[in-house]
Amino acid sequence: MTRGSSGPARTPDGRQTRWEEHKAARRRQILDAAVRIIDREPPGTEFHVREIAEECGIGRPVVYRHFGDRDELYRAVRGHVLAQVRELLVPKVRLDGSIREIIERIVSAYVEWAATHPALHRFAEREVAPSGDGDQDFEETIKALVDEVVTIIVLAAAVVGVELSEDDQASLEPLIFGVVGMAFATVRAWLGREVRDPSAAALSSMLAQTIWWAIWGLAHDRGVDLDPDAPLEDMIASVVAELVD
Repeated sequence: MTRGSSGPARTPDGRQTRWEEHKAARRRQILDAAVRIIDREPPGTEFHVREIAEECGIGRPVVYRHFGDRDELYRAVRGHVLAQVRELLVPKVRLDGSIREIIERIVSAYVEWAATHPALHRFAEREVAPSGDGDQDFEETIKALVDEVVTIIVLAAAVVGVELSEDDQASLEPLIFGVVGMAFATVRAWLGREVRDPSAAALSSMLAQTIWWAIWGLAHDRGVDLDPDAPLEDMIASVVAELVD
């Protein structure tokens, strides 16, 4: 082989693979420890690398071996929390049930999580790294939810015979962003109260009703009166049966 030629790509050996797996496991251990620390303290409490190291049973230098500085650790923890929120909410956006049930399922899951983990909610939504970075993770979390909701709305519109204009289609994503943002802001204000009234169940119900009436109003303005309790799956099956016949 001549000098300077790169040669065939080398396949990672078993030791390298095991080392990468070890690093990934250690990184997750550190992030999980940070989440536990935040979760058990009052909202807004500062966490320290020393606490995370003690929680993991490792030294501080090991933490910094996986995260270059506090800002990087801060962003990673925030992203870790938001990933958990995505994993909780996105599967709730599915077609089974009525429109009302779908809305209530998503909203109640979010409100219950926030009520159970107020410190994590505050950290994930309101806090950013000292450098000012971190908003991208929050936007990506909302977008993952928005994309699923938009898909269901487009499908539901086709099922009930609502023809979406170009303006309707172009407005869907920013409108749903606004609805999701409203839900986050509502829960944030509720969590910030000294006395958390109303109950989580009551807040979920009112928030779901607010979202439903917004959807109903847009449909009604286009000549369609939606039945909030009609199962979407049955409506889709009916349309498919008509097409087959």
